[in-house]
Amino acid sequence: MKTLTESRALASPPISAASKRRIFARMKPFIPLYLLFLPVLAYYLIFHYAPMVGLIIAFKNYNFMDGIFHSHWVGMDHFKRFMSSGDFWQVMKNTLIIAMYRLIFGFPAPIIFALLVYELRFTGAKRIIQTISYLPHFLSWVVVYALTYNFFGETGFINQIITYFGGHSLPFLGSTSYFRGLFVGSSIWKEIGWSSIIYLAALTRVDTDLYEAAGLDGANRWHRMWHITLPGIRTIVSIMLLMSLGNILSVSFEQIVVMYNQVVSPVAEVIDYYIYRVGLQSGNNFSYATAVGLFRSVLGLLIVLTANWFAKKLDEDGGIW
Repeated sequence: MKTLTESRALASPPISAASKRRIFARMKPFIPLYLLFLPVLAYYLIFHYAPMVGLIIAFKNYNFMDGIFHSHWVGMDHFKRFMSSGDFWQVMKNTLIIAMYRLIFGFPAPIIFALLVYELRFTGAKRIIQTISYLPHFLSWVVVYALTYNFFGETGFINQIITYFGGHSLPFLGSTSYFRGLFVGSSIWKEIGWSSIIYLAALTRVDTDLYEAAGLDGANRWHRMWHITLPGIRTIVSIMLLMSLGNILSVSFEQIVVMYNQVVSPVAEVIDYYIYRVGLQSGNNFSYATAVGLFRSVLGLLIVLTANWFAKKLDEDGGIW
């Protein structure tokens, strides 16, 4: 009887020396690019894939003395605890509402901005607008919140205008009614310019001859944008939408931390902040917090897979894979 090694050898014959030389010859021109890619590969292996080993503590009662692999196994207990707790529906509701706000208002914002910039005929003005719109991306959320406070605080610029005309100052930053709007609005202001870069790059690939042909047929700017520009970037929009859906449950943790206070906690406590609160602020609950984070990640994966399936049904080029 042939051994398993012999069977594998017969099923997949070894690569000849000539084939190896051909493969190396094809790869040789790209060796500098591979070397440039090595730091990126190392970064993802060290900081993204290696820590995934720690996900095992989601199924254990982790403690420092026993370590990750020797802690007591509890299976799905932490997941059941989360889904049966009184915080589950409130946290999920807050996360989904803010995520839908960001999807409805935040996702189209850079597309609209890119279309407006693309329609500008003055190159100098276009460059100045693009440069200014990129700058907020490089500001920390602490600085952005300081600007928000100066505008929407009790003695901020907006309330000064309201009181100047005889009105009463409004608690924008300390009200559950205004929190979500300010949260999503400040996020859009910070990222609209940076997020528009990929759409502006995609717009440069649209065939300009189509605009000339449409103009000869009597199409105005709106018709050309609707029937030429948007279909030309449809694939990029579809891919970016799927990527946004992948992070739909990962509401910006840094932004939540700087804008969170006890008054707005009923609408501000999302999954990310809940993980931080129960995992780091409430003692040794690392296993429980890891289980909640894993639950969020798996749910996000299912959303992406479902959305990708629908995108492929609607358009062959609409999905990521």
